Amino acid sequence: MINISHKMPLLMAGWLTDYSVFGCQPVDYSDSANGVRMARACWLFFISKYVELSDTVFFILRKKNSQVTFLHVFHHGALPIFWWFGVKIVPGGFGTFHTMVNAFVHTVMYFYYGVSALGPRYRKYLWWKRYITILQLTQFFIVTLHNSQLLFVHCDNYPVIFAIAIQGFTSSVAILFLNFYIKTYISNRQHGKVEQNGLAQNGHITQNGEVHSKMKYN
Repeated sequence: MINISHKMPLLMAGWLTDYSVFGCQPVDYSDSANGVRMARACWLFFISKYVELSDTVFFILRKKNSQVTFLHVFHHGALPIFWWFGVKIVPGGFGTFHTMVNAFVHTVMYFYYGVSALGPRYRKYLWWKRYITILQLTQFFIVTLHNSQLLFVHCDNYPVIFAIAIQGFTSSVAILFLNFYIKTYISNRQHGKVEQNGLAQNGHITQNGEVHSKMKYN
């Protein structure tokens, strides 16, 4: 619900109206309806990162240290800090493209987790598990491609340092996820170690409808 609640304002306040995926998209710092709506959407996205960070806290409290992986900590620990600067300095504009794409991917991802938690009888509907990881890798490619524009095009009120930061972080997480995909769906399959009757993607293993998180993303 959080992903939907900030995805819709992003679409209605910019990306379905006057925003363009090509070239510079400046931040609206005015008190206009769209400017305020976009800033609120960025704030909601920022808060959602703390909700996701709570996963790590619960793992530690439950002494499930084996589930607190580097990918889990790196992503969930860095994003709240990263987005504090985003909301504070650039609450809108060019950088919200990756927010919109990420919100869409997370909506699909958590829908899958919801279905997988309903029990074994819903297992037959989970055949598309590996495609969620592919969807996330596609997300990183699209965001990196879109973000690379600011390395060549000047944008008056959107600091290029944010474009560089997004590019670096997205590339790092993409490498970690690609490594996860190779280990889970290629190496393990070759060695006959793929999870049976469950889900193995995005750091989650689901067996018989119960979700056990080993490492979780974005």
